[in-house]
Amino acid sequence: MNDAGSAPSDSAQPVLIFDSGIGGLTVLREARVLIPERAFIYVADDAGFPYGDWPEQALTERLLALFADLIDRFRPEVCVIACNTAFTLAGAALRVAFPRMRFVGTVPAIKPAAERTRSGLVSVLATPGTVQRAYTRDLIQSFASRCIVNLVGSPQLARMAEAYMRGETLDDAAVLAEIAPCFTVRDGARTDIVVLACTHYPFLANLFRRLAPWPVDWLDPAEAIARQARRLVPSLSDAQADHGEDRGLFTSGTPDFAARRLMQGFGLRLDGGGTNGLSAQGAQQRDAILSPV
Repeated sequence: MNDAGSAPSDSAQPVLIFDSGIGGLTVLREARVLIPERAFIYVADDAGFPYGDWPEQALTERLLALFADLIDRFRPEVCVIACNTAFTLAGAALRVAFPRMRFVGTVPAIKPAAERTRSGLVSVLATPGTVQRAYTRDLIQSFASRCIVNLVGSPQLARMAEAYMRGETLDDAAVLAEIAPCFTVRDGARTDIVVLACTHYPFLANLFRRLAPWPVDWLDPAEAIARQARRLVPSLSDAQADHGEDRGLFTSGTPDFAARRLMQGFGLRLDGGGTNGLSAQGAQQRDAILSPV
């Protein structure tokens, strides 16, 4: 995980967890265990989801604008970017723009995968954007040069995970088609670790295990992200702690019923409204950029 900043703390400021959708709830679940004395703000950028459809510069600009609004509104102790695509693209720009803010970034867990693998065959299951990022390839060069790392960019799994979390049934064959490229054989050795490089994917882990052609270690980054957040967030006494309600925010301001129910099931009180004029504009902005003139 990655961090930055050194802002002082003098109150029970909340921890902000940000994701393109509801996949970052996996991180919230772990962070609550490790940081029980803080309140949490969970932000789902549903107006901009999915991030894989965005041009890089446009998405970076959107993230900078969103965080300007979120940091000003909530004054968080730390911002956890629970999205590989967002952080590998815009993490450096966010740190420059907000130098006093602590950031915990989500990057593919390539280093621990390289340390654990016995076969030397590791697959990274990610969004196409994360697979294409130079950041990801630098991680491989730095920490997994002795392994054969297979990058698998799934165009559909994030959407599938969102649907699954909303209670929809997924077609086994469709899911298997997305994960099948992760399983490789080379000189009698087989892939033994698959890095889940999108926080949406752990919600599908049991389905992955059932459909996999052989057992592998599915590496979920959520706990490691939460541990890094704990290291950055100063501990508070019971007298200082904020045990108030955790809040959830959809940037669209108009989430569907299933998404609202899921957030409420995680104990989040939903805030009304979107984010500083960037709410419903997300999908339209992206589509306008992608559409031919």
